[in-house]
Amino acid sequence: MSSYTKALYQIVFATKHRKKIMIKPGRDALYDHITGILVNKKCWPVIVNGVEDHLHIICYLHQSQSVSELVKSIKISSSKWIKEEGIFPDFECWQIGYGAFTYSMDALENLKKYVENQEKHHAKKQSKDEMIEMLETFDVEYAPEYLE
Repeated sequence: MSSYTKALYQIVFATKHRKKIMIKPGRDALYDHITGILVNKKCWPVIVNGVEDHLHIICYLHQSQSVSELVKSIKISSSKWIKEEGIFPDFECWQIGYGAFTYSMDALENLKKYVENQEKHHAKKQSKDEMIEMLETFDVEYAPEYLE
């Protein structure tokens, strides 16, 4: 018998010090690049979106992938690509760490809408506050000093 899984994840990470450097014209190209990484890792991308200082990835994780290795691959590859392409001139690197949260299949449509509407959402809420809200919703212990 083969192995069968379908694990829906939301992965969130920010630029170093949450600097607002991901200017809008380059974001779609970055999201396409990250989508390609997901496909190459046998994951099933649903949506990648974000704002100037962080991004959200909604995907189904392939059973051969650990979240930590997937995020590491995405960060390394996208950092190199951003610098080579020069799409975000002030980009230094990604923030250390990430958030990863699992969802039930019936949450997918609301989750997609939430990620699609990041610009509107962050007109009212800072990204750090959003992360704290997710951590608290999922009852994840965290050290506030690592959210900067």
